[in-house]
Amino acid sequence: MHDDLLARAQAWLAEDPDADTRAELAALIDAKDVTELAARFSGTLQFGTAGLRGELGAGPMRMNRSVVIRAAAGLAAYLRKQGQSQRDGGTGLVVIGYDARHKSEDFARDTAAVMTGAGLRAAVLPRPLPTPVLAFAIRHLGAVAGVEVTASHNPPRDNGYKVYLGDGSQIVPPADTEIAAEIAAVRSLNDVPRPTAGWETLDDGVLEAYLARTDAVLAPGSPRTARTVYTAMHGVGKDTLLAAFARAGFPEPVLVAEQADPDPDFPTVAFPNPEEPGAMDLAFAKARETEPDLIIANDPDADRCAAAVKDGADWRMLRGDEVGALLAAHLVSRGVQGTFAESIVSSSLLGRIAEKAGLPHEETLTGFKWIARVEGLRYGYEEALGYCVDPDGVRDKDGITAALLITELASQLKAESRTLLDLLDDLAVEHGLHATDQLSVRVEDLSVIADAMHRLREQPPTHLAGLAITKAEDLTQGTEKLPPTDGLRYTLDGARVIVRPSGTEPKLKCYLEVVVPVAAHAGLPAARAKAAQLLAAIKRDLSAAAGI
Repeated sequence: MHDDLLARAQAWLAEDPDADTRAELAALIDAKDVTELAARFSGTLQFGTAGLRGELGAGPMRMNRSVVIRAAAGLAAYLRKQGQSQRDGGTGLVVIGYDARHKSEDFARDTAAVMTGAGLRAAVLPRPLPTPVLAFAIRHLGAVAGVEVTASHNPPRDNGYKVYLGDGSQIVPPADTEIAAEIAAVRSLNDVPRPTAGWETLDDGVLEAYLARTDAVLAPGSPRTARTVYTAMHGVGKDTLLAAFARAGFPEPVLVAEQADPDPDFPTVAFPNPEEPGAMDLAFAKARETEPDLIIANDPDADRCAAAVKDGADWRMLRGDEVGALLAAHLVSRGVQGTFAESIVSSSLLGRIAEKAGLPHEETLTGFKWIARVEGLRYGYEEALGYCVDPDGVRDKDGITAALLITELASQLKAESRTLLDLLDDLAVEHGLHATDQLSVRVEDLSVIADAMHRLREQPPTHLAGLAITKAEDLTQGTEKLPPTDGLRYTLDGARVIVRPSGTEPKLKCYLEVVVPVAAHAGLPAARAKAAQLLAAIKRDLSAAAGI
């Protein structure tokens, strides 16, 4: 076994094109570190609808140039089999973007080389830019596919590889398994042609076109007075967001200087995700100092947008569901037409808002790969801070245009001497208080997640927080409207719970919602207290039932 492991490691080492991972792997082989080698050679990183995501390092179970070259070769082979190597009489174009993480630019260049060697055209964005700029560029340039090298808001040691097809949305089955099969068919990197030139590095024309498209997000002549504090969370959002805000005529955001520029080590945060505890502390400190109307945060690749507001004496994050409802109400007030869509783990309040406005409403599986494909989509969101406010421009979540829209809404409310919290109160009185929370457990050992899901399936709870479960659904079977997925959905009287493993992180996620009727604004404090009590009790009982 040890000899076989060492032989596989040496074979991998022999064709590894990266001096860094070669040195890392050679040291492990010399030390005969069987435990570490086994962890890296126990299989291969699995390519799925989220593409690839994993820890940087040597070997097939890590993100590295060898793994990326194989992924790119598999994608190129898939595109050729789909007849996409030609488009409109010319050679099919693959456009490639990347963030500022360790190795991202190398992975982007490798992808361009592989596409060029496979007979496709490749074009790389000019520098690290927000993921939505890449999603926009695919359709703007008429590409047959796009690749974004990013691990979004994962820890610094990770990187990832997202794949889009020519419609500008992320891949869904069966494309993922078909691409994975082509990746598995790559025997040796020596079989993958990788020219050293022949692809195009784009100029700022694509970025200028993206910024011009943001004009469509805002209403002509709307108020643009809200003052903001902004953090890029050590990512790539700052320059694009500042340019978009300047173009729109908003006051220049006050930057959280310590987090404004790209830094792949994310030194001021434990996790570069605005939802994680402590990540917004520097933004809150800047807001206490400067008293803006709201705080805006992007995650490192700027496809997510978080907002925070002053609530009483201090600042608090708005939940993704709160921003989702606010943006929906704002778009309804502007008279937009089209379908409003959300993932099943997001708040049912969106459906109430859409129904009252006479607009179609759809629920999808988690992920913008599904939301973006809803027919007639006008607005889509999911609770994990993802918002698609201009689907004709970007068929994915976009933290830049979402920031513009929430700041326009804050400006409009400011002109009426009101705030985002006032509008949330109005929505609660009109539709019932929809309070959401999440029980999220990060694990070192993935078997903990599998065990919890097994336990819930074998011994399903009958009550949570004293409320009877009126309907229990195992989503692996699929439903009339949803394809199969690993998840459980419980419907209670006035509450809803969904449990699922995260698709991108080692986490078990439980999404909780309670709906408390409110007759008038005076009843809101009592309704909030009741909702908080119910959510805490559901969380407690669900933890016990799942054994987490």
